Amino acid sequence: MPDLGAMPPPSRPRLAALDSFRGLTVAGMIIVNTPGSGEYIWWPLDHAEWHGFTPTDLVFPAFLCAMGMALGLSFPRVVTALLWRRVAWRVLGLIAIGWAWQMLARPSIEMFRVFGVLPRLGLCFGLAASFAILTARPAPDGKARLNPIAILIAIIVLLLFYWAAMALGGDFTPEGNFAGRVDRAVVGAQHMWRLGRDAAGNVVYDPEGLFSTLPATANVLFGLLAALAWQRMQGRATLWIALAGLALVLLGLALAPYFPLNKKIWTSSYVLLSTGLSALLFAFCLVATRSAAVRRALLPFDMLGMNAILAYVVSLLIGLAGMRLGFQAAGFAAVDGQLHAPYLASFLYSLAVLLVVLAMLIPLHRRGIHVRL
Repeated sequence: MPDLGAMPPPSRPRLAALDSFRGLTVAGMIIVNTPGSGEYIWWPLDHAEWHGFTPTDLVFPAFLCAMGMALGLSFPRVVTALLWRRVAWRVLGLIAIGWAWQMLARPSIEMFRVFGVLPRLGLCFGLAASFAILTARPAPDGKARLNPIAILIAIIVLLLFYWAAMALGGDFTPEGNFAGRVDRAVVGAQHMWRLGRDAAGNVVYDPEGLFSTLPATANVLFGLLAALAWQRMQGRATLWIALAGLALVLLGLALAPYFPLNKKIWTSSYVLLSTGLSALLFAFCLVATRSAAVRRALLPFDMLGMNAILAYVVSLLIGLAGMRLGFQAAGFAAVDGQLHAPYLASFLYSLAVLLVVLAMLIPLHRRGIHVRL
């Protein structure tokens, strides 16, 4: 089963579509995080500046949904103290890797960023896994089974509570949103994302902040429901997942005029839209992986999906080395010098980084080595 969130018995079979789906999200992460030049990025490969939605804004929530699917497919299972230790280990491990990366990228305690992608993964996994275990229903065979009603209620409560808190506690601007105020009060602006600034240049929000982790956890919980659908409906699962995805997309768009789509503060409408699109993409992977030819074509994404965290961390290290050693600027200049198309050159550099990461994973995949926390 998948690296992140699954915690399965070794004998449980893999869901190929989930490996491909997660691999697609990891490939997206690498491409959007390692452009040849930050000044030349096609709009689909960049986040919305504030309100709005681009294809890039789908990448992170789709990975969270994949995490939830992996976790869901590890049930039914026996709940033991060992299971709780594994949950704690993965939460602490992801946070520790994220903090180690922060110290490597910006070695300053005074400006240390507490939040980030990897800490958010850890917190969302911990919250979703704990809720799933605590609300799971025991069965006569001694194994605990997920409780879909409890999961659905939790999703609704999280999204409505976050909406109410954001609407009543402030506004939806960078400087006035309630999530940013909570983060500034908890850790201080100096320990938040240095690019999360208002018009005056003050750091006022963090896209992976503490309070906005609550609605992000709903993406993981939606993944649990998708896993349950696949387990229980079998042949009809693809259709129902696709229909549910379409309904969530429409609901997210319908709510957007009242609670704008915004990744940086992870609005409830954004959760619904991104989850719906993730469900549609996962349904596509379920259909595509039924063909042996398509399965072979998707093998690179499978390799990325089976070593998702390793691939992501390696791409971060390559990006950091490229900036510090100068080969990022040199590579971009060399390609642009031939093509005279800076946006294309910037994209091709990120694609080259993706291929390097993939090449590093091939020998591990051939030996069956999949790094897990």
